[in-house]
Amino acid sequence: MLNVQNRLAARPAARGWLAVCAVTLGIFALMTSELLPVGLLTPVSADLGVTEGDAGLMVTTPGLVAAVAAPVLTVVAGRVDRKVMLAGLIGLMALANLVCAVAPGFAVVLAARLTVGVSVGGFWAIAGGLAPRLVPERHVGRATAVIFGGVSTASVIGVPAGTLAGQLGGWRLGFALVGILGIVALACLLLLVPALPATATVSFARVPEVWRNPAVRAGILLTFLLITGHFAAYTYVRPIAQEIAGISPDVISLVLFAYGVAGVAGNFVAGGQVARRTRGTLLVIGAALTAVTGLPAAFGAGPVTGAAAVVAWGLAYGGVSVSLQTWMLKAAPAGTEAATSLFVAAFNLSIALGALLGGFVVDGLGTAAALWLAAALLLPATLVVLAARPEPVTRG
Repeated sequence: MLNVQNRLAARPAARGWLAVCAVTLGIFALMTSELLPVGLLTPVSADLGVTEGDAGLMVTTPGLVAAVAAPVLTVVAGRVDRKVMLAGLIGLMALANLVCAVAPGFAVVLAARLTVGVSVGGFWAIAGGLAPRLVPERHVGRATAVIFGGVSTASVIGVPAGTLAGQLGGWRLGFALVGILGIVALACLLLLVPALPATATVSFARVPEVWRNPAVRAGILLTFLLITGHFAAYTYVRPIAQEIAGISPDVISLVLFAYGVAGVAGNFVAGGQVARRTRGTLLVIGAALTAVTGLPAAFGAGPVTGAAAVVAWGLAYGGVSVSLQTWMLKAAPAGTEAATSLFVAAFNLSIALGALLGGFVVDGLGTAAALWLAAALLLPATLVVLAARPEPVTRG
């Protein structure tokens, strides 16, 4: 009799974890879509007749839109069922990527990338607070980590896979495959996620209220420095690898795949430490990212050392998303949805700004300048970690 009861109790938990996996797949597909141009920048610019700096707008535009969409959609979603919202946003992303795959010119690609930004910002902000509604309370922390693991995994696996697809069948194939991935994610959401009627709404007034928390502001500043610095160089990692390190175009996808494997390892390492050692974890990440961008800029790199630097880069960056998200959750435990919307906005705005600034310096000063810019932004992040604390200061 007891075994039967245990099996019955396990069924809702199992269904909840399937829903968590469906949401994670959705975030993975969305973030892969947002970052896909990083690995396809050179062939897109050559095929569509634009500079590599201009092609970087494929990363800038969705990041800017996502930064606005995250807090706005969190507020205006109102009483709309969260499952309906997630499905609509992932479907929009899938359609946008299929449009990119057949776009006749760069203007159409950019227009489609704008809609990707809407999907990314809205989906991520809503999905961030769903774990308590999908799994038992004792599994909420683990489920939240799994959902946000889709963000880092997209950076470290989705982009290299898209690069490989573009190398084998052209850049349009990369966009088409991400569109198909979006359709798969949509089907999983419809089949596996239960109805999620809105239980509460976030007002626009709640967002500035959370912003007044010094620990939240420190987390946003950290996000700005780490993500802007990272993407100022990472957006142009392909030309950097080819021109500075002399890595052959034929093996770029393999190097980025190694970056991805290292990033997954970094995500697990950071995820196991950050809850207990939030400041220490971010301090190591900031120092490592500064080193892997600043040292090649200062001393150059051959193919072997350049490839090793890219792998170390992936290892360090793999822990960024989970570490920053943990900082924000500790900073505002009573306002996680509003804090998450601010975090998502800052994260995506920083992606856009990093790609934009990197594009300016690459076009104006050369690829090495992107590494210098990245190091100049990443180094102050360590000072912020030393000066701030993730938990809000309480007064007795």
